[in-house]
Amino acid sequence: MTAAIRIEDLTKNFGSTAAVRGVSLEVPAGRVLGLLGPNGAGKTTLVRMVSTLIRPDGGRILVHGHDVVREAARVRPLIGLTGQYASVDEDISGWENLYLIARLFNLRGRRARARADEMLERFSLTEAGKRPVGGYSGGMRRRLDLAASLTGDPRVLVLDEPTTGLDPHSRNSLWAEVNRLAEQGTTVLLTTQYMEEAEALADSLVVIDSGRVIAAGSTAELRSRLGGQTLHIRPEHPGDLPRVHQVLMAAGHTAATVVADEGHLRLPLTGGGGQLTAVVRALGEADVPLGALHTHIPSLDEVFLKLTGPAAGAPVAARSAA
Repeated sequence: MTAAIRIEDLTKNFGSTAAVRGVSLEVPAGRVLGLLGPNGAGKTTLVRMVSTLIRPDGGRILVHGHDVVREAARVRPLIGLTGQYASVDEDISGWENLYLIARLFNLRGRRARARADEMLERFSLTEAGKRPVGGYSGGMRRRLDLAASLTGDPRVLVLDEPTTGLDPHSRNSLWAEVNRLAEQGTTVLLTTQYMEEAEALADSLVVIDSGRVIAAGSTAELRSRLGGQTLHIRPEHPGDLPRVHQVLMAAGHTAATVVADEGHLRLPLTGGGGQLTAVVRALGEADVPLGALHTHIPSLDEVFLKLTGPAAGAPVAARSAA
């Protein structure tokens, strides 16, 4: 699949600070790539370089085959950018903001007016369209900002933490729009610190820390780095922990471990539903009274904390899943 965005060995320094250090990744056309990382990891610097707002010090970025430095004028019409904070003009109306953007994309009078009307309706802003943006709520400004980013019908949409500060209703509305765009073939580069958002929207994920890519893959692939699904078994009586462990070992579940301070046993489930059924059968035949039995899959939050903690791994080259 053709890469809509290809980044090769990208670097950017601000004085003595290395903001981006040798990042390489690809975003296939029509896919959503989630870019995760803690504050100061280099996410915003990276998307600003992709969007031609700042120049890299080394490496290169191609957007649909065009170099963002040498062919910036050809790249800009291909990209829509929504930054961390709404960048609309508060002193004019929502309609006037969108009309201005449409004119900047060389749409003439009637077409520009029609485009502004269309975008207001698409983002449920028609009723507020004639009011100054300074009186809009945060969610309304965010929707207007996204509408402005899409006025030029970009092939690539760059979203830099787009739902920061939004209430759940506004956030879900924005998610629905991003999903709709992806279904229509728009390529999306999304930076976020909300793991729920990354899981809901992204086809694949790249984690960066200290300016380097430290992990890449699907949500399931990243979760597998913490051991995948595990079964937690809590006997009704804490004193039965050794007995439960003995029963499991005798039944061939030799990976079971006792977590005495938490009063349960932990067993990696590598055999799917058949293994879970066998465990339940073995414990039932042993007549061990159970207090709780549940499976646990590592959350994306747990994966993120593990990857970006003190034991974070070495940098890797990231190629998002096709």
